[in-house]
Amino acid sequence: MDNRFQHSRYLVRKKIFKLFGDAFHIFDPDGNVVFYSKLKAFKLREDIRLYTGEDMQNEVLAVKARQILDFSAAYDVFDSTSGMKVGTLKRRGFKSMFKDEWIIMDADEREIGTIKEDSLIFALIRRFILAIFPQTFTGEINGQQVCEFRQNFNPFVTKINVDFTPDHAGALDKRLGLAAAILLCAIEGKQE
Repeated sequence: MDNRFQHSRYLVRKKIFKLFGDAFHIFDPDGNVVFYSKLKAFKLREDIRLYTGEDMQNEVLAVKARQILDFSAAYDVFDSTSGMKVGTLKRRGFKSMFKDEWIIMDADEREIGTIKEDSLIFALIRRFILAIFPQTFTGEINGQQVCEFRQNFNPFVTKINVDFTPDHAGALDKRLGLAAAILLCAIEGKQE
C-alpha cells in the first residue's frame, strides 16, 4: 500500500470557485498535498478518483456508486493499482434524513462498522434552521472508535479534519476512511 495512506491525520479541503464539478486536496499533517480528487459535474452516478497529485497521472483509489439514484446509496472502494476491492460505504437512507449514518463494509460485504453524525439536535438545526454548527462524524468498528471527521466552520470553504489516532489496532483501512471523508465532503455537503 502507498505510504501516503500511513498518516494518522489528514485535512480534506474542497477547492473553492470550481465551476464544473468539485475538486479536493488532501493534506498530510505537515501540510503537503498527498492526494487530489476531481469530481465531474453533471454525472448521474458518482465516480470519484483519488490521485497522488493535480496532474492526475497516478490514480490510487476509485469510489464508485452502484446505482444512479439511490436514497441508500452504496459506494464501492477499489485500490486502483491492484484493482482489489477495499470495502463499501453505504448511506442509511431514511435514518440519514435526520442524522447522517453510514455503514462500513469490508471487501466481502460484511458490515464491520458505522460512521455517525455527532448529535441529533445539531443535525436537525443544520438541516431545518441554519447550518452554523460544523458537522462531526465518528467512525466505529466493532463498537470501538477508529476515526473522527470534524468539519471546520467556514461558509466558503469546506474542510474536514480526519483523525485516525483512536484506531490503535489498525482496524480501519485508511483508504476506506479517506474515501469516507471525500464522500462526506461531496455528498453530505449537498444536503444543507
